[in-house]
Amino acid sequence: MTNDTITIKAPAKINLSLDVTGRRENGYHDLRMLMQTIDLYDELTIKKTAESGIHFSMNRELPDHIPPEKNLVWKAAKLLQEHCHITDGLDIYLEKNIPAAAGLAGGSSDCAAALIGINELCDLGLTLGQLCDLGVTLGADVPFCLQKGTMLSEGIGEILTRLPDLSPLWALLIKPDISVSTGYVYTHLKLDEITSHPDTEHLIDCIRRHDDASLARGLSNVLETVTIPEYPILAELKTFLSDNGAIGALMSGSGPTTYGLYQDEILARMALKKAKEQYPDYDVLLCRTRLPE
Repeated sequence: MTNDTITIKAPAKINLSLDVTGRRENGYHDLRMLMQTIDLYDELTIKKTAESGIHFSMNRELPDHIPPEKNLVWKAAKLLQEHCHITDGLDIYLEKNIPAAAGLAGGSSDCAAALIGINELCDLGLTLGQLCDLGVTLGADVPFCLQKGTMLSEGIGEILTRLPDLSPLWALLIKPDISVSTGYVYTHLKLDEITSHPDTEHLIDCIRRHDDASLARGLSNVLETVTIPEYPILAELKTFLSDNGAIGALMSGSGPTTYGLYQDEILARMALKKAKEQYPDYDVLLCRTRLPE
């Protein structure tokens, strides 16, 4: 960081579990999720400028082609400008590496990184709790992305309980060349027909005991009941990962990214090579379940 520029990493997340426990009158769903930061990240460079306003750019166009002022990074900057009466202009450049609309919270993490970076760059003095209170108004995953690590997430995603750090497992991510609407998935979720829910307490116990094999066997996401019938390729990907050394496989978020966990780096790299050969048009990425260095 210099006096007028800061660069911040924005790591992705995967769901170790995702349970929907109810639906509120306002249409929001009550969730119970186990979330884990991985070391795949976007990078934000934020610069103070003499010219007022916010200038936002990125290295590649997002699939939905939204204008800059609709991007969560721009919204985060605007929120802090107004909340803290920032007079400087802001030039923000986003280096996008996390696949978009993938169930990896890339947009929420970029938003969190913008809040952290502007807070530090402009010496605003906001606490992490204050940033979380502001962030949740922009997206339910933003508070998790601000705090990172291994967490139980409840409510609509804003109630967070920190858990012991997960073992540094390898995570092989495969994102098919399809877009999944989160709104569509939740709208078509039939809660009364779900017969199998994540055993969240058991998974938390596995995390506390560092029982990675039992944790991997218990990976569970109720949104698969909607997304997989709509996109059967995701079931194929889970089978591919399991057949190629993963100790567990799951769809993250509302999809379509599907990942496998590995304890053994050699197995993980062999699976990476095979996945790139078998699915050349998909995003195939090997990460670890830890904070970026």
